[in-house]
Amino acid sequence: MSIVDAVDPKYSFLNSYHKRLGAKMVPFGGWEMPLAYPQGTVAEHLACRGDAVVFDVSHLGTVRLEGPGAFETLQRSFTNDLNKIAPGRAQYTHHLGQDGSVVDDIIVWWVSQQRFDVMPNASNTTSVISSIGGTDVTQDRTVLAVQGPAARTKLRAVFPAAAEVGRFKVVELEFEGTPVVVAGTGYTGEDGVEISVPNSAAEKLFGRILEAGIVPAGLGARDTLRLEAALPLHGHELGQGITPYQARLGWVVSMSKGDFIGRAALEAELAAGPSRLLFGVKGSSRQPMREHMELFAGGDQVGFSTSGNFSPVLGVGIALCLADPSLQEGTEVELRSGTRSIAGTVCPLPFVRKSS
Repeated sequence: MSIVDAVDPKYSFLNSYHKRLGAKMVPFGGWEMPLAYPQGTVAEHLACRGDAVVFDVSHLGTVRLEGPGAFETLQRSFTNDLNKIAPGRAQYTHHLGQDGSVVDDIIVWWVSQQRFDVMPNASNTTSVISSIGGTDVTQDRTVLAVQGPAARTKLRAVFPAAAEVGRFKVVELEFEGTPVVVAGTGYTGEDGVEISVPNSAAEKLFGRILEAGIVPAGLGARDTLRLEAALPLHGHELGQGITPYQARLGWVVSMSKGDFIGRAALEAELAAGPSRLLFGVKGSSRQPMREHMELFAGGDQVGFSTSGNFSPVLGVGIALCLADPSLQEGTEVELRSGTRSIAGTVCPLPFVRKSS
């Protein structure tokens, strides 16, 4: 996903609600979505790390596959093995091109025996449908992500059953008589759940969540949170020419399950070894790092940054970089762009671990 200019953007069902809250709206993946609310991105970020926030993530796609052939279609199309899980579970997986590039990273919600809700990134919903079929139900529902160490405690006052849905579990529930699906998933590095609610009940649920003291947060905080947690963003750490192995996500690939799109290319890469790997760089100052900066070690360019920003928790700039596999943790490096140079050190990932 990346921010793009949208000629005819799509709108979340809660669009007008966000505007009433004073949100700054921006185009993102073909949608108009909140970037930040009046409290600002850093405040929203820290609220998620220390308390609880709610994101509207309705821009993510929902492609529904149903029927006896749905399981096999997904097995052939994606890298991970659904045999590792069962109905009532969620799974992170990749959709590859024949060259092994990650076309999209996806969460599959296995809702019931023959129903799968496939969740692609916003700008990739159409390409996923062209590959696997299914029904696009994206604009029929709203998805709210309640995240943070106090997320479950505060959500319990509003929707107790949703607060009990465990990590990577998927449960069909009712919110005041309206069927909803709740998954123990998220994109912040913190605990929480994502709630898929029909639009008819979305404003009511969102309002109740806010009344419970859960802070609204926008895409700005979502990006800095996922960066601190070293979670990949499509179009940055994943995309054309980038394979799961280069992104250190080989655990998403199941070579034991049989054939899938891109398998042959990954087998060849495994045999030769990845030509580059993802590393973390922690800056020595508050200067925010940015994407597309050149990475130097010992005077030689060894890679480039795929994402970068200021870390509100660490108080320094951080970046994810694709670089030569021989690069070692602890190496002093520089990120350069034009005349700008930022010193840093290769560090372990994630930059920030989940709050206790």
